[in-house]
Amino acid sequence: MATNRSDGKVEAGKDLSIGIIGGGGWLGAAIAAAVLDAGLASPETLSLSYRSNRPDRFHKSFWTRDNQALADRSDVIVLSVRPADWQHLAVDAKGKLVISVMAGVRLASLCDRHGTRRAVRALPNAGAEVLKSYTPWIGCHDIEEADRTVVRNIFDACGLQDEMQTEAEIDYLAGLSGSGPAFPALLAEAMMTHAIAHGLNRQVARRAVDAVLVGTGRLLEQRADCPADTVQTFLGYRGTTAAAIEEMMSAGFGTAVARGLAAAFEKSVRMGEAS
Repeated sequence: MATNRSDGKVEAGKDLSIGIIGGGGWLGAAIAAAVLDAGLASPETLSLSYRSNRPDRFHKSFWTRDNQALADRSDVIVLSVRPADWQHLAVDAKGKLVISVMAGVRLASLCDRHGTRRAVRALPNAGAEVLKSYTPWIGCHDIEEADRTVVRNIFDACGLQDEMQTEAEIDYLAGLSGSGPAFPALLAEAMMTHAIAHGLNRQVARRAVDAVLVGTGRLLEQRADCPADTVQTFLGYRGTTAAAIEEMMSAGFGTAVARGLAAAFEKSVRMGEAS
């Protein structure tokens, strides 16, 4: 948590005034809920903006369609909008900590657009909704240790976070972790489709597939070995799992994943060039 200082900076340890531009959207709302649950801000010090219809939640917080009004009352401004919409976002955040959760938009562009030298690029993912996001982030040279503490606190509240050393790492992770929750969902869809085609009840197929993915996540989280070791363990049994793995690999599973991650990385770089 943090508070105002006379010089406009924020200090860790006190109540923090956070404004989320795009707080009416899915990711912005997930971050808002996480910081409230963690006690980083009180409902009264949380400000959120929306585009059309005001969401029916966070009733004690300040809601507005005026993004500058939100910025004026906030120590920390989170930009949770689509990069295409950001192109038209004119908000003066002079002297404030600005945290972007947009893919592609560079630190230099954030500083120039919003009149601040204290900018951060962060990439939380869909897991933020259940406090299981992985969030890589990087700050510009002018952020202080107190700013880093605020960023860590916000994204620890959403799950896990790591500070990166280069923006190129952030661009790559836009696909690996930023888009990441979509990939198990894609696998789940393929598995469900196959199960239903073989006569399984849809609800049974859904429960089976969900349990597999959730259980695998917990397994990988708690085991000391890496995923490759787990795969080799299953291959070593030479049973049904080994047969499935070998067929998937021969069909190009690894190549398809690599091509997808490369496409996401290239898209992130192109988006940054456009900003």
